[in-house]
Amino acid sequence: LVNLPPGRKAISSKWLFKRKTDADGNIERYKSRLVAKGYQQQERRTTMKYMSVVKGTTLRTLFAAAAIKGWVVKQMDIVTAFLNGVLEEETYMEQPEGYNDGSGRVWKLKKALYGLKQAPRQ
Repeated sequence: LVNLPPGRKAISSKWLFKRKTDADGNIERYKSRLVAKGYQQQERRTTMKYMSVVKGTTLRTLFAAAAIKGWVVKQMDIVTAFLNGVLEEETYMEQPEGYNDGSGRVWKLKKALYGLKQAPRQ
């Protein structure tokens, strides 16, 4: 927790709650996630980067080359990729509901959260 520097704005957040059920519809577990309200962030030069997308023809070419050369192709999905990115710029967030100590201080984020404009590119 830090005091908000002059001239800076803190974004707010919300909790998302979800029930996970099995095939029969019985509740297996409850999940929650804190999400930043990224739409409150101001557009800056640093937040205007775009991610490139691989075209299908490029993937088919790579898979064909791998098949011809006998290479092993592996795929991975990082479930918590959004939560592992270190933020390059200073981002402040108001204390979330249920964790507010009444001091008026804010969180200085070190890692990306779901909802931040920087999250997909970190």
